[in-house]
Amino acid sequence: MTKINIQNDEDGPEHEPEVAAAEANAAAADYAARIAELEKQLAEMKDRALREMADAENTRKRAQKEREDISKYAVGNFAKEMLAIADNFSRALAAAPQDTSDPTVANLLTGLQATERQLQATLERFGVKKIEPVGEMFDPHFHQVMMEVDAPDQPPGTIVQVLQAGYVIHDRLLREALVAVAKGAPGTAKLDTSA
Repeated sequence: MTKINIQNDEDGPEHEPEVAAAEANAAAADYAARIAELEKQLAEMKDRALREMADAENTRKRAQKEREDISKYAVGNFAKEMLAIADNFSRALAAAPQDTSDPTVANLLTGLQATERQLQATLERFGVKKIEPVGEMFDPHFHQVMMEVDAPDQPPGTIVQVLQAGYVIHDRLLREALVAVAKGAPGTAKLDTSA
């Protein structure tokens, strides 16, 4: 039996450049698809890296703010305890006899005043400041109304007396001031003392 070799015109040597070109185009298309896939992955990785960097920066800033707040307000509980001592000094000075003809009483009163000034100065060095609201309008964020008093010369809601001093530490309320406010003239609107 004789083998017959039939050659198709398309498979001839003259068509080899077309086949090579088709293979090259297919390979180029594969490379282009692979490059596009790698560029997409690169963009996703860049986006993820930027998000992680931003998240790390936010965490660093939060931690720094917390450290600053801790150092700023760390004396808060201690300062609250010291306020009772400051109140007792104020009460002692208010109860002291005003007649200073007796040198012993005069020396005692001078010592109490000096100690109270020193205590207030020490509190202020640590950011604790006394609220002095007499003459100001009532603010429920810093004051607590204990009573209303007749004061026709004052607008309603004006603080006319401080019953217990209030204090702030830096920008935060440490203890609200207990105050008496003016009622105002009869028939005027009632002051809203709720916070």
